[in-house]
Amino acid sequence: MMAPGFTNRFTGGNNHAEQGLSRRSFLTGAAATGALAAFGLAGCAPQAKAETSGDATKADAAETKADASAEPDWLGSAPDIAAGDIKETKQTDLLIIGAGNSGMAAAATAADLGIDFMLCEKSGSIQRSRHWFGAINTKYTEAAGAHVDEGRLLNEFSRYASGQCDQRVIRVWIKESASVVDWIDPILTQAGMTCAFDNDIDHETGGTSFELFPMEHYYSGNDAAGEKLERNKVLLSYINDKGHDVTYNHKLIKLVQDDAGKVTGAIFEADGGYVQVNAAKGVLLTTGGYTSNAEMLRACNPMVDRCVTLQYGSPNNVGEGIKAGIWAGAQKDSIGAPMIFDRGAVKPGENAGIISGPGEVATFAGTDKQFNLGSQPLMKVTRDGKRFVNESTPYDFCCFAAAEHEGGVFCQVFDSNLKEDVKRFSTIGCSRQTQQLLAKEADTPLDEIYADQLEKGTMVKADNVEELADKLGFQGEAKEAFLTEVEKYNGFYDAQEDADFGKEAYRLSELRTAPFYGIWYGGSLLTTVDGLRINEDMQVLNAESQPIEGLYAAGDCSGSIFGNNYPEYIVGCACGRTITFARHAVRHMVGDLS
Repeated sequence: MMAPGFTNRFTGGNNHAEQGLSRRSFLTGAAATGALAAFGLAGCAPQAKAETSGDATKADAAETKADASAEPDWLGSAPDIAAGDIKETKQTDLLIIGAGNSGMAAAATAADLGIDFMLCEKSGSIQRSRHWFGAINTKYTEAAGAHVDEGRLLNEFSRYASGQCDQRVIRVWIKESASVVDWIDPILTQAGMTCAFDNDIDHETGGTSFELFPMEHYYSGNDAAGEKLERNKVLLSYINDKGHDVTYNHKLIKLVQDDAGKVTGAIFEADGGYVQVNAAKGVLLTTGGYTSNAEMLRACNPMVDRCVTLQYGSPNNVGEGIKAGIWAGAQKDSIGAPMIFDRGAVKPGENAGIISGPGEVATFAGTDKQFNLGSQPLMKVTRDGKRFVNESTPYDFCCFAAAEHEGGVFCQVFDSNLKEDVKRFSTIGCSRQTQQLLAKEADTPLDEIYADQLEKGTMVKADNVEELADKLGFQGEAKEAFLTEVEKYNGFYDAQEDADFGKEAYRLSELRTAPFYGIWYGGSLLTTVDGLRINEDMQVLNAESQPIEGLYAAGDCSGSIFGNNYPEYIVGCACGRTITFARHAVRHMVGDLS
């Protein structure tokens, strides 16, 4: 039942489960049906038609079987490109496709090793850096007097994924990330960057008592002109100094294979037409995820369509590397894994979900940048005006829980004591940016700090709680429920006990001091971290879980280690494995590993 005062355009998303994917399973007719049955899932393939009576007709059965064995709409088929359409052919030893976090690390590694390589990027510039990255028991860890129990970390990582991961692959990041820091540290420090190591983990995490590990490394600094340095730009200068550069405006079309199935290169669409690059030692896919591919999101990550209000990833990430890999016989993760933060602020009445039409880039109701305040454990309610979750949890928990309620959104409310509340909450990771901001602006009124949000209407302000309810869109029974909930929540604060959801006492707050504020949120989608399945050497696996010769993957287009979510209290693990795996892949491709 829709809460009064809200327009229902929320479609929820599909409810199919997800399946493991390979080109082979799509193209073998009846065998495809068997492959789907073996996985026991059907999420990235079209749904079979539901029966309308107890006895399906033979025609219905045949149609159902055809649907089950069909290719999913998002995948399509590898384009046929005649040899005569290739305008230029280039030769290299190692081909890296995608100049993002993994691609730049791979290129710098190849430059160090003196390998002939090409780094092709579809846009006209390298991609932005993800600055925080996780590394295990590094020299910075030792200097801080800290230590990570590697076995506990491995098992905590697996717990997030409910075991739907390859612990052997995760272990490569755990074991090799320290050496990656030893390698990249002089490159970054000589450029003027310094490393900040986060060892502030000695406090509660909230919710279900997640374990924290001292592993977050953050490099920052300014160049001689005072401009902020970025890791990927430093690595670009590094490879430039060694005589290499990025080949821009080369969009991946398909991989090239010989008669035995070995990947020997790739075909790109460039300004002058199609270009084929042959790679003697193999191809490394570093093309990122698929945050901007609406069809792929709906099929492979249906939770996104149910709870996300903001796309905060790269618009370039449309999954072409994943699709090219599947066309070449690769297997995709069977479980979607979106990286969702609770920071997609929207105006009252807006719903979660993809609003793009067929063939369009994935877009959502939220158009602003992430609003970090959403990650604070303040009182949160759904459109019925009621609390629905322990708010003291990792970033995606509230979003996933809100997906089960109307509109897929939730409302966060607080009073003028926000600064004191946030300081007491003492959250971890990048959510602490709110604490740092409010501490820095200790003498600045909230209205000035959040003037932009108030002006845009993504934050509302009121002199009393009833007025706040009205401005947030609550009407009728929903308004009455909201007012009752505020009163009850104040009682929990007084008693220092959350009798409904068990939130820790130090993360409770009261709503009594005017003015009062409220914000509607959904999730912000940063990236997807389900991709092509890989082994410990980053070799892409086929349907039989055997390496496809000549094909490697690293970064968000690779898979095997995440399931259902991003483990947000294992801070920096996504970028950490990205850099580590990229370096490992290159070294394996050229025989530099012992």
